[in-house]
Amino acid sequence: MIVPGASSQALAAALARAIDEPLAAVEYDRFPDGETLAAVPDFDDDRAIIVATTDSNDAWVELLQLQDAVREAGATEVVTVIPYMGYARQDKAFEDGHPVSARAMAQAVSTGADRVVLVNPHEDDISSFFDGHVTIVDAAANLADPLPDDLDDPLFLSPDAGAIDLAESVCDAYGRGDVDYFEKVRHSGTDVEITPSDADATDRDVVIVDDIIATGSTVSQAVTHLNSDGARNVFAACVHPLLVRNARTKLERAGIEQIVGTDTVERDVSIVSVAPSVAAAVEAVTQ
Repeated sequence: MIVPGASSQALAAALARAIDEPLAAVEYDRFPDGETLAAVPDFDDDRAIIVATTDSNDAWVELLQLQDAVREAGATEVVTVIPYMGYARQDKAFEDGHPVSARAMAQAVSTGADRVVLVNPHEDDISSFFDGHVTIVDAAANLADPLPDDLDDPLFLSPDAGAIDLAESVCDAYGRGDVDYFEKVRHSGTDVEITPSDADATDRDVVIVDDIIATGSTVSQAVTHLNSDGARNVFAACVHPLLVRNARTKLERAGIEQIVGTDTVERDVSIVSVAPSVAAAVEAVTQ
């Protein structure tokens, strides 16, 4: 049975259809003191496939509860799909005394999961933090699908050198265009400084590609630079459209043409479903 987390109900339903599995009824509740409760009162299967984006602390607690709940209900195999893994960017101790939060979360999940499926984690190396088998799904190429067919001399840009593989994947899937990146210096979680790339954006359609758009600071700066440089239209494509705080307003004010994201995080821009890719991964690890 497919067991949806509260933040992944649409994706879980799409996955259930894709692999022809029943969708479990899940109850999400909160006690008066603020503690959460995730329950599966009608679960009845040997295998549970939990689909839970961990985009908040509550979502993490909920995932751990769902893993325990299906075990309590008789599941002998638990496959945990984490479409977006929160805390994955904290993959090392950045200062003395800091935790490796990605490792802490992975270890917690490992206590209740036999296998884990991740979609474009911020760093692939975090798979080593889990105790069991981990499959990584790359959904970046799918971001090319909703882009207009008639992009004018397209330029695919990543906000930094570390994400250029994503831009190359989208460009290859689109079938034509050039690839480049911005130089980015991160001063804090919200303070980011970028400098334009050498690529000439004049009279070109530009697609900014990244794994995550969170506060929108980096991408909105990039959009402003590109529009100042004479770009024709600027699009943003990301796997995980967190779009927290006033990110959407920043991007609109900067002059973004369109934002394209997947349903790893369910937002109004999540027009690309990762369900087919996740289905293939789940079927591979459960055979």
